[in-house]
Amino acid sequence: MHELISDLQSKQLIWKGNRVDSPGEYQATGFPELDQRLGGGFPTSGVIDIQSQQGIGELRLLMPYVQKHAAQRLFVLINPPGYLCAEYLYAQGIAPSQVLLIYPDSPQHALWAAEQCLKSGACCGVCLWHSGIEIHQAKRLQVASDIGHSLQFLFKPELNQGDSQVFSLPVSLSLTLAPHDMGLSVSITKRKGGFVRDQFVINMHDRWPELTRTHQSSSSTVVAFPMRQQG
Repeated sequence: MHELISDLQSKQLIWKGNRVDSPGEYQATGFPELDQRLGGGFPTSGVIDIQSQQGIGELRLLMPYVQKHAAQRLFVLINPPGYLCAEYLYAQGIAPSQVLLIYPDSPQHALWAAEQCLKSGACCGVCLWHSGIEIHQAKRLQVASDIGHSLQFLFKPELNQGDSQVFSLPVSLSLTLAPHDMGLSVSITKRKGGFVRDQFVINMHDRWPELTRTHQSSSSTVVAFPMRQQG
C-alpha cells in the first residue's frame, strides 16, 4: 500500500493536504491580495487552471507577471480568442516582440505547441485556450513546465455546476474568475498542497480604472479585454 501511495504521489495524482511549500517555490503575481491567499504567489512552474467568462479582463490577471518576466523570455499565447493589441502591450511596458501568438489548426496541435514551448526553456509562460483537456494531457504539460521552468496558464470556460473535472486534473493551481465592480472576483478551487476554498476580490482600479464600475459610470468606453475579437 505504501509503495502504491508513493507511486501515485510521484505522478501528482495525490495531493498532500499538510504539505507546506517553501517561499522559494513561489513568485509574486503583482497583486497583494492574490499573493496573500496563495502563500506567496504563483508557483515557479506548473499548470494553472483558470476558468472564466471571456472578456471580463481575465488576461490582465497575468500582466504584472508578464511585465516582470517577458523582458528575459517569451510569453506565448496559443489559440487566444482574438488578436492581441500591440498598443496595449506598449502601454504596459511590454515589447510586442517578446509576445508570441500561435493559432494551430487543431486542438492536438495546440497541445503539442504548448508542450514544446514549455520544454524549450525560452518561455516564461504559455497561455492556452482549450476546453477539453484530459488528465494525461495536463500531466504532460505539468512535466514540460517543470523541465523548462515555465508556467502553463490554461484558460477554460466556467464548468457547469456539479462538474468535478477541475478536481481530477493534476494542476498546481485552479482559479475561477468572475466580474466585479472593482475588478475581478477570484475563487481558489484547488491549490498544490491541498484543496482550498477561498473567494476574494482583486481591486484593479489603480491599475486599470476602466475595468471598474466607478469609471464606467463616467465613461462610455470600456476595455475589458486587451484583444481584438476575431471575425
